Amino acid sequence: MERCGPRRGRVIMSLEGKVAVVTGGASGIGAACCRLLAARGAKVAVTDRDLPRTEALAREIGGHALALDVATQAANEAAAAEIEASLGPVEILVTSAGVLQRPLRAEDLPEADIHQVVNIDQIGTYLSAVAFGARMARRGRGSIVTIASISGSRGLPLHAYAPAKAAVIEMTRCLAGEWGRSGVRVNSVSPGFTMTPAMASAIQAGERDPALLEETSALGRMITTEDVAEAVCFLASEAARAITGIDLPVDAGWLVAPSWASYGGLPPARGNAA
Repeated sequence: MERCGPRRGRVIMSLEGKVAVVTGGASGIGAACCRLLAARGAKVAVTDRDLPRTEALAREIGGHALALDVATQAANEAAAAEIEASLGPVEILVTSAGVLQRPLRAEDLPEADIHQVVNIDQIGTYLSAVAFGARMARRGRGSIVTIASISGSRGLPLHAYAPAKAAVIEMTRCLAGEWGRSGVRVNSVSPGFTMTPAMASAIQAGERDPALLEETSALGRMITTEDVAEAVCFLASEAARAITGIDLPVDAGWLVAPSWASYGGLPPARGNAA
C-alpha cells in the first residue's frame, strides 16, 4: 500500500496487489506500462488484438493475457467481466490501444482511415473506460489513465488522429467529473515523439528525422516508452490521490519550444553539467 514515511517521507508508489488492465499492451507504450506496473507490484492483465505478443508479454511479467478489440462495447464488457472473474476487482485501467495515421493532406485522407482512427483511438478509449470505470464507481475506488497525445493540443497534419486525441483529453475531463464522487480518478497522459517500434521503423525508412524531433523540444531529446510509463504509474498511484481530470504532457518540452522560434530559438546550454 502507498504510504508516507513518518516525517514528510517520500510517497512510495507501490501498487502491490492491485489489479491493473492495459489495453494495447502488447507493444510500445502499452508494453512499457505493463512492465512497470508489474514491477511496482500490480497484477497486470495485458490486452491487445495481437494475442501471440500479448501472451508473450504476459509470460514475461507473470501477468494475464487476453485478446481484446476495444472498438466494440460488447468486447470491452466481456473483457471486464472475464478479467475480474480471473484476477479480482480492477483498480487501475490504462487505455493505450490506438492506431496511427499517415500525415496526409486533408483532401487525400481516405474515409476508411478516418473511421479506423476514430473507432479505435476515440470510441475504443471511451468504451474501455466505461466498461471498467463503471465497475470501479460501483465499488467506490479506482484510477483510469488514458493515453492521449500532444497532437491533441496542437494543429498538425494529422486530420483524424489529432482530433481523436483531443477528444480523449476532453472525455477524460468528462469522466473525471462523472465518477469523482464515486472515488474514481481519471487522468490522461499526452506523450510527445516517443521511440516506439513504429517510430523506429519510420526513422529507419527515412520518413522521420530524429534530429529534427529532438531540436523542436525544450530538453533536446525524444521520449522513451519508459518515460511515459513512469507518468502513468504516478497518476495510477496513491501519490496522485488528489489529482483528477488533468492532461499530463510527457513531451520533453515540445509544447513550449516552438514559440521560441519567434525570438531566435531556444537558448543554448549554459555550460556542461559537473
